[in-house]
Amino acid sequence: MRNRKQSFYAGRSKVFLSIFILMLLVLLFNDSTNLYGILTMIGIYSIVTLGLSLLMGYAGQISLGHAAFFGIGAYTSGILTTTHGVNPFLSMICGVAITFVIALLVGIPALKLQGFSLALATIGFNQIIYIVIISQSQLTGGASGFSGIPGLAVFGLNLSENRYYFLLVWMIVLLIAYVSMNIIDSHVGRVLRGIHDSEIATLTFGVNISAFKVQIFVLSAVYASIAGSLYAHFINFIAPPTFSVVASIQFLVMIAVGGSQSIWGAIIGTAAMTFIGEGVRTIVPLLMEGGGQVEVVVYGVVLVLVMMFMPKGLIPSLKNVWDRSGFSRRSAMLAKGEERRSG
Repeated sequence: MRNRKQSFYAGRSKVFLSIFILMLLVLLFNDSTNLYGILTMIGIYSIVTLGLSLLMGYAGQISLGHAAFFGIGAYTSGILTTTHGVNPFLSMICGVAITFVIALLVGIPALKLQGFSLALATIGFNQIIYIVIISQSQLTGGASGFSGIPGLAVFGLNLSENRYYFLLVWMIVLLIAYVSMNIIDSHVGRVLRGIHDSEIATLTFGVNISAFKVQIFVLSAVYASIAGSLYAHFINFIAPPTFSVVASIQFLVMIAVGGSQSIWGAIIGTAAMTFIGEGVRTIVPLLMEGGGQVEVVVYGVVLVLVMMFMPKGLIPSLKNVWDRSGFSRRSAMLAKGEERRSG
């Protein structure tokens, strides 16, 4: 058992090390500012979908309102730094604190609902935040958006340059992925999976499932807030459509495509849908008008195809294929042989 656990953590370390090496290779051999921009956006969106994976994939709670928390983080950072001259990192912490309180106030009553009712409640919350952003034009810039948000700097290093911001964002993504995996492997993760499978059965073990559901909802909202702050300081401009219900649905599509019950699935799904979106935005205007609507249609088509042919998402489906392959059996035999030699 001990050897198996050591093997598990060694395998995880290899994945993290591989991603870190890949990041360094990108930094060494890529000069494209546009590619850095896309990879940075994938990282920012991945922070949101990692939280959604914990909430929806493991705890089984549907949220179609996380773009609102993404917006709360973005506008808090934007307003505090631009209007009041607060340090950007301090403004990000303020965004997290405000999001924590709002998520707690929303989560306690909303998570008493289930399924379709909970989805409608979160849509309503997202719409309320969207209307507040537009109506408070003196504070948020209204429908015209909020501009002039400064970039980040660390120890005199200006992170406005895309390659440095890319490195910062992906270091945060890896940190959050590591924390999320530890949560899944802990007692909390087992309770979340129990809530996902059967709330009533979990309740019979004396577990306070309401407390667990609210805690994971707040944590996922905090992830979204951090992503929103990073987005604001990267783009330097924020506008209401980025934080609408449509954006919340796009986050949902990302984790559904990658596999909601997989941390790596959340990141892979985010990357796949971001590249598809970029491709649509680049190609469609060359062929026809109305690229924005076509992007939404493409998202829908991809979601339908994935649900038809890979209902659990890309990563779980590919894992099943791997487990059935001869390579998997050979690797398992080699691992057992290694365990006997070391034991």
